[in-house]
Amino acid sequence: MTKQVQQLDRVIIRFAGDSGDGMQLTGDRFTQETAAFGNDLSTLPNFPAEIRAPAGTLPGVSSFQLHFADHDIVTPGDAPNVLVAMNPAALKANVADLPRGADLIVNTDEFTKRALTKVGYAENPLEDGSLDEYRVHSLPLTSMTVKALEDFDISKKDAERAKNMFALGLLSWLYHRPTDATVRFLELKFAKKPEIMKANIAAFQAGWSYGETTESFSVSYEIKPATLPPGLYRNISGNTALAYGLVAAGSRSGLPVFLGSYPITPASDILHELSKHKRFGVRTFQAEDEIAAVGAALGASFGGSLGVTTTSGPGISLKSETVGLAVATELPLIVIDVQRAGPSTGMPTKTEQADLLQALHGRNGEAPVPVVAPCTPSDCFAIGIEAARIAVKYRTPVIVLSDGYLANGSEPWQIPDVESLPEITPGFAEAVEGEDFQPFKRDPETLARPWAIPGTAGLEHRIGGIEKADGTGNISYDPANHDLMVRLRQAKIDGIARDIPPLAVDDPSGAARVLVLGWGGTYGAITAAVRRVRAAGGRIAQAHLRHLNPFPANIEEVLRSYDKVVVPEINLGQLALLLRGRYLVDVIGYNRVRGLPFKAEELQTVLQDVIDS
Repeated sequence: MTKQVQQLDRVIIRFAGDSGDGMQLTGDRFTQETAAFGNDLSTLPNFPAEIRAPAGTLPGVSSFQLHFADHDIVTPGDAPNVLVAMNPAALKANVADLPRGADLIVNTDEFTKRALTKVGYAENPLEDGSLDEYRVHSLPLTSMTVKALEDFDISKKDAERAKNMFALGLLSWLYHRPTDATVRFLELKFAKKPEIMKANIAAFQAGWSYGETTESFSVSYEIKPATLPPGLYRNISGNTALAYGLVAAGSRSGLPVFLGSYPITPASDILHELSKHKRFGVRTFQAEDEIAAVGAALGASFGGSLGVTTTSGPGISLKSETVGLAVATELPLIVIDVQRAGPSTGMPTKTEQADLLQALHGRNGEAPVPVVAPCTPSDCFAIGIEAARIAVKYRTPVIVLSDGYLANGSEPWQIPDVESLPEITPGFAEAVEGEDFQPFKRDPETLARPWAIPGTAGLEHRIGGIEKADGTGNISYDPANHDLMVRLRQAKIDGIARDIPPLAVDDPSGAARVLVLGWGGTYGAITAAVRRVRAAGGRIAQAHLRHLNPFPANIEEVLRSYDKVVVPEINLGQLALLLRGRYLVDVIGYNRVRGLPFKAEELQTVLQDVIDS
């Protein structure tokens, strides 16, 4: 039977099931297939914080959304065109996001009376007409998987677990995805369990074959590869990109990289990734707590390494005293905060960008610290290098504000030529015969003090958290000296503004009177919304901040060039507060703190309303 093949320009698929159903693995494998095919893509993993959340419950639902296209895209999409629901909980938790006419693939084996009751369904939604507005494909995925694997010497439980591979095979057929890489992945993943490996491959191939032969799917879909700039690409998540950026920074600076870290969601993957790269001079230390982790990283910097520590919001609170010590000792240190929903433990696997004020001001005394933020998963690579450049050149701790959305999301990344990356020069102090070493004698351009490797003859000096005398570094309680040192440390950070790019504004018509200004992981949703507004005939300008302290030198000029400035944030208006207070510009905040990224449609409505008002 020859089936129709329909051309599409983009598709949004969401896999949803229990946290034990392998939805993240399924989504990741489909993503890797899609990246290999050459589509542009963006992903949104969404999973509970518990290692094994209660089965069949709404809080236990894990989902993975993938948006892929034959053109440039910047978000995981607002609403899925296809939902794969492995049980009633997955259906109930996600069906409200489906647009009319969307495809709904449902595992009917799990729609038992007990499972329906557990999530509040009085009637089976597959039978009561409530899903009539969707194209429903009711499939007994579990039993079909068990049937396909009946010749394998595995338990029924192991056979049932392979249902995610059956679903992956079906979707791979439906959207013409390449399959060889997934087979190789399963061969490696289960190499020590050959029967399980063969069974999962068989389930994957059975899903593909089902799509090929069943009458349930009369049409398959093809999304052609995207036209991207020439180069070598790979799919990459934000956390992996940050890890690679740190490895590259070590290479470009000639410094060994030392990561002191305590595992915390959603930052732990940076520790996991860096631990694989000892051959590049990377050392990782899993400390007993957050304070020990940052203390070890600062000690490594004192010893001449590129010290790094990774954490999330709760860990930043604990590390604040040692970050203040790094400010006082004026040593390079990179502090990576992969933000999550708070306060306190909050929602560990949900995204937020509410640590901006903490990053800027969360230390005692006048303790200024540069703050940078990536805007996309692949930009995390560049921001890791930029943080290292600033930290080393200006002898200062630098805070990187990533977030859970960027950390876990992924997109194609064009692998750069290493030689094209910025060179970072440590410029260690050297002893000069006949001169006393002055550990706080500053570079006249950067105001950075010398970086002296301990144990170097002629460079002996005091170091610690007590205030130092200008130049000599001797302990000083002199009021005038303290005032001078406070101002010098602030001037050093302020001077970085001369060493970063000006704020770029995208204003094609030059006639826009409204500017939308974002920072961090809101870039994708804002960009998609701006494209929609312009496509509808609206005029709007867009700018996005990657440097949050200091701000780019031209930011006030940009803000005053527009009648209205809209600042969308996944917090209650922290950047808006800073802009109002510093530049006396009455920016318009749009704030949501739901643990989810913005949707392009909601921002489009907000921006259009501001333009029309």
